[in-house]
Amino acid sequence: MKGLRHPEVHPFAGFDVPRLVEMRARTRADHPFVIWAPFEGEPETWTYAGFRDRVRRVAAGLHKRGVKTGDKVLVHLDNCPETILAWYACAELGAVAVTTNARSAADELAYFAEHSGAVGAITQPKFAELVNAAHKGARFLVVTGHDNGTPAANAPKVDGFAGLDGDPASLPGLPVDPWRPVGIQYTSGTTSRPKGVVWTNANALWGAKVNAIHQDLKPSDTHLCFLPLFHTNAQAYSVLSTLWMGGTCVVQPRFSASRFWDTALKYKCTWLSLIPFCVRALMDYELPKQHHFRLWGSAICEPPTDAHFGVKTIGWWGMTETMTHGIIGEAHQPNRPLAIGKPADEYGIAITRDDGSLVEAGETGNLLVKGVPGLSLFLEYLNNPGATADSFDEQGWFKTGDTVTLHEDGFISFADRSKDMLKVGGENVAASEIERVIMLVPGVREVAVVARKHPMLDEVPVAFVRPDAGAAKSLAEDVAAACARALADFKRPREVRLVEDFPRSTLEKIAKNQLRAQLTEEDQRAR
Repeated sequence: MKGLRHPEVHPFAGFDVPRLVEMRARTRADHPFVIWAPFEGEPETWTYAGFRDRVRRVAAGLHKRGVKTGDKVLVHLDNCPETILAWYACAELGAVAVTTNARSAADELAYFAEHSGAVGAITQPKFAELVNAAHKGARFLVVTGHDNGTPAANAPKVDGFAGLDGDPASLPGLPVDPWRPVGIQYTSGTTSRPKGVVWTNANALWGAKVNAIHQDLKPSDTHLCFLPLFHTNAQAYSVLSTLWMGGTCVVQPRFSASRFWDTALKYKCTWLSLIPFCVRALMDYELPKQHHFRLWGSAICEPPTDAHFGVKTIGWWGMTETMTHGIIGEAHQPNRPLAIGKPADEYGIAITRDDGSLVEAGETGNLLVKGVPGLSLFLEYLNNPGATADSFDEQGWFKTGDTVTLHEDGFISFADRSKDMLKVGGENVAASEIERVIMLVPGVREVAVVARKHPMLDEVPVAFVRPDAGAAKSLAEDVAAACARALADFKRPREVRLVEDFPRSTLEKIAKNQLRAQLTEEDQRAR
C-alpha cells in the first residue's frame, strides 16, 4: 500500500540483560564466569548457572527492601564480586545501578546521590560512614563483609550484603524491554559537575556484543580484569563482553604489578585490558619464560613494549557515552604503531576543522561520532536535557571533545582532549571541577588548573592561583586543604602556585596554553 511504513526491528528485540544472563546460565551452566582473585583469603568462582542464581537472590533481597523498576541504587564499591552481583541484580529488577568512583570525596558522593535520586546504597565497610553521611535520603544501606577482599577492621553493624539472599520466586515479572535504563556512570566533562551517563539495556548489550567482536573474544578466553568495575572499560570491555561470549573473567581488587604474573599464569589468562600506567609498571618486573596471553587492549596499537612482553596490543578509543570502541585496531592484521586504530564498522566517524569542514590526511581535527542514542550511543545525560542536546551538532553527530590526527593510511592517532580535561592515571578529570572547589577558598581571586605531564600517571593537575589583595599567607595550604576535603585524591592538584597575574588571550581569558607551555619548559630544563 502506498505510504505504508515498516517500523525498524530493534537489534535486541525480545532481549535484555537479564535474558542474556539467563541464556548463558542455560548454555554454559557449569563453565566458570567470574573468578574472584583477592589479595588476601581464598579465591571464589561462580559458574554461569551459579551466578544467575546468586544474582536473582540478591535481586529478591533488594526487592524485599522496596526497590522497584526504575529505582536508582547507588553502588559505591571497589572491585569485588558484590560490585558485579549488585549491577546485574538491579538489572534483574528493572532498577538502575548508579556506579560511582570509589575514590570520590564526600561532596562528590552527596551530589551523585542527590542528583540520581538513589533510593538506597550498597557499599563496603571502609566507605560506610562516608556513604551514610553523603546519602541522607537513603532508605537502606547495605555493606559488604570485607573491603574488596581485605577483612574489615571495624565492620559497621548495619545491613550486610550476605543478607541480600531473598527467594527468587518473590521477584515480580519483568517485561522484556531493551530501551529500559540499566546503569548510570558519572563522567567528568567540560562542566564543573560530572554528568550522569544513562545506559539502556540495549546499550549494555551493544557494549557486550561489539566489544566481544572488536576484541576477537572466544568462549575459551580467560579475561584478566583489574581496572575499576565502576568504569566502562571493566564493565563493558571486560565483564559484559565475557558474558556475551560465554568466557571467564578473573577479577582482582585492583592492579598490582607484583601479583600480575602469578595471577595471569595461575588462571592461564589469555586477554587483558590495561592502561599505559600498567605497562610502565610491569616493565620493572621479571617476565616469565612463557605466558598464555594472545592479545592485550590499550590506548595505542602495537607499542614498542609488545616485543618485550611477546604479545600484540590492539589500540582503541571509546567513551562512557559509546559503551565500546568508536575507533579500534585490528586483531589479525598489522596496525600503525602508536595509532588508536581505524573507524569501527558500527559507528560513523568524522574529523572536522573548527569551521566544520572535513580534515585531510595529515591534519588534526575534532572527533565526532554518529550513532543511535539508546543503542550505540548513551540514552541521555540524567536530568540534564540541555547538556544532552548540546553534546550533538545540528546533523546529529556526537561531539566528543577530543582531537585526533588522520593519517594517509586511514589510521587515526589521538592528538589531545578538550583543553580543560586531564587524564590522570586513566581517570578523566575536568579542570573546571577542581577550579570550582578552589574558587570557594577565601582569598582566591582567579584560578586556572592545567595538566602537567607525569611519567607514570600521564598527567597531574597543577593549580595556578591569583590571590586577592590581603589574602592569607597560608593561601596555598588552604587551597590544598580544601581540595583534600572536596575532591578524590587523583583530582587534587599536585602543586598550588600563587601568581600575580595570568597570561591572557582574547577577551582577557586566561591563556592556559601558555601555562601548559611553562610547565613543559620547566620539565625539559629539569631533564
